[in-house]
Amino acid sequence: MARVIASLGKGGVGKTIISAMAVKAFSAAGLKVLAIDADPAGGLGLALGLPTNRTVNDIRMEIIHSIKDGLSNKPDLAASLDYHLLDALVERDHVAFLSVGRPEEEGCYCQLNTLLREAIELLSRGFDITVVDAEAGIEQINRRVMRSVDTLLLVSDTSLKGMRVASAIAEAAKEATASGEALFLLNRVQPDEEPGKLAASWGHQVAACLPEDDTIYSYDRQERSFLDLPDCPAFLALNTIINRLV
Repeated sequence: MARVIASLGKGGVGKTIISAMAVKAFSAAGLKVLAIDADPAGGLGLALGLPTNRTVNDIRMEIIHSIKDGLSNKPDLAASLDYHLLDALVERDHVAFLSVGRPEEEGCYCQLNTLLREAIELLSRGFDITVVDAEAGIEQINRRVMRSVDTLLLVSDTSLKGMRVASAIAEAAKEATASGEALFLLNRVQPDEEPGKLAASWGHQVAACLPEDDTIYSYDRQERSFLDLPDCPAFLALNTIINRLV
């Protein structure tokens, strides 16, 4: 059965890197993976080394212009939405990638978030695993973008602020998603930090502690594809969760 997983947390805690590692781990297990960059900042595509030729926002603008120009009506465009989304996918090996993109106009992201939610629900049916790298913070939870998510990866570094944001997201998600499972991850744990004490200060059972890792830092700094990431301490720590989800 297809599963949808979303990585969420405060900005800067490493959720995009964790999303990229999860995509790598699932694809290495032979699963058909859909990776969705739901963050307009667009970091997941860089982490995977996959180009973005056409985004969800591009499709949104095409729909708007087609209706304005009288070339299509709303029912016709709704019926062809899955075709437009599939056409926007970039593929490598077992991985297909889709980016939400960024609106050029100012104002609310409501229309884009609605289309993104539909994209997740439509496309995820054709894959074993869908990994969504969510926008930082709580907005996409409040907008019900993640309503079809089965498992939340709630990511924090070892800062109290990061933990509080992840906890707030988890609380909001109880009513806004289909998820019955929330897994808390501590990222960039230093050798002198005690995971047990950190987890106690967070107030949640921690599913995995990912250590600070020079290999991860190097791949990120050099913009190398995490699909080529070798085994390293942080990746092996994340695999304890991946093996469970598989």
